[in-house]
Amino acid sequence: MKVNLLNFTLPKLEAFFEEYGEKKFRARQVFRWLHVYGAESFEEMTDIAKTLRAKLEEIATIEVPKLVSEQNSSDGTRKWALEVGTGNKIEAVFIPEDDRGTLCISSQVGCALECQFCSTARQGFNRNLSTGEIVGQLWWANKRLGKDPKGEKIITNVVMMGMGEPLANYDSVIDAMKIMLDDNAYNLSKRKLTLSTSGIVPKLIQLGDDCPVSLAVSLHASNDEVRDEIIPLNKKYPLDKLLDACRQYLAKSPKNYVTFEYVMLKDVNDLLEHAHELVELMRGIECKFNLIPFNPFPNSGFESSSRNQIVRFQKILQDGGYIATVRKTRGDDIDAACGQLVGKVKDKTKRQEKWKNYIPIQIKEE
Repeated sequence: MKVNLLNFTLPKLEAFFEEYGEKKFRARQVFRWLHVYGAESFEEMTDIAKTLRAKLEEIATIEVPKLVSEQNSSDGTRKWALEVGTGNKIEAVFIPEDDRGTLCISSQVGCALECQFCSTARQGFNRNLSTGEIVGQLWWANKRLGKDPKGEKIITNVVMMGMGEPLANYDSVIDAMKIMLDDNAYNLSKRKLTLSTSGIVPKLIQLGDDCPVSLAVSLHASNDEVRDEIIPLNKKYPLDKLLDACRQYLAKSPKNYVTFEYVMLKDVNDLLEHAHELVELMRGIECKFNLIPFNPFPNSGFESSSRNQIVRFQKILQDGGYIATVRKTRGDDIDAACGQLVGKVKDKTKRQEKWKNYIPIQIKEE
């Protein structure tokens, strides 16, 4: 069976070439053709000997996800739907800003976790993406954005915040990030490559050893009672364990802080007492808060906090000594905003049936 070269980091590609009696530097040439120049075939690799190209045709392929559709938002955000076989589709989103261009990419078809407020989670789960399918999203985005290999980067930042929990697909995600960081590929900085996780604690600690990049944690609650309800993973890895893992990670992180993401859900996690709890909970942890207005989707069972409530919540965090920003919603007119990526999932979990009678918790002020 032919192997997909997009699945290989440079060291693995070098080993593959040596196995077939080729020199390591040839692997580096091919690697650059794949990732710097976006080659779609071996014939494009004009500085590679014809005999080697013929050999590669016999033993290898260049397989990227199939581009199905592209949508453009009124604010410049672009979303691509990519087919990854057996009727499954994933989504990737590019967000342009004045000082950077950020690509949000997916790590799974659907998501294996069941965060209650996330549209992706409602779609269920099919499978993990391969390394090539993860990197293929960046490969496609560069091609669609018209990147000049000799020009300035259009995509300066990549965030693993699309469909799926990255740490639940650990090996493929690690290899994909190593390719993104490689000087012979996309040459991203560890500070500009961010992994977002709901908190698979053992893998988070391991990440610090294997490939420390910028860390964002999907927190969304100030206590275990609320977090248990909206992020079931918290029952296995409660806040004390998660925050201890964050402290360990900070010792190896390229940044000296963790970003805590916090979706603002009306009457669930947005009370002022929750903000005060967060101030105390994070004492001793260098961190920033990113408050995210909830992006509604059909039958979610949740409402977004009011703008005034979000501002009051933010002020308490700021008065407590923390940086707290409110994320600007981007691409919501094409369902490309945070929590809205759904793709198309051949669900193996039967999760959509479960959501029909779901009633979220409501915590009211006394």
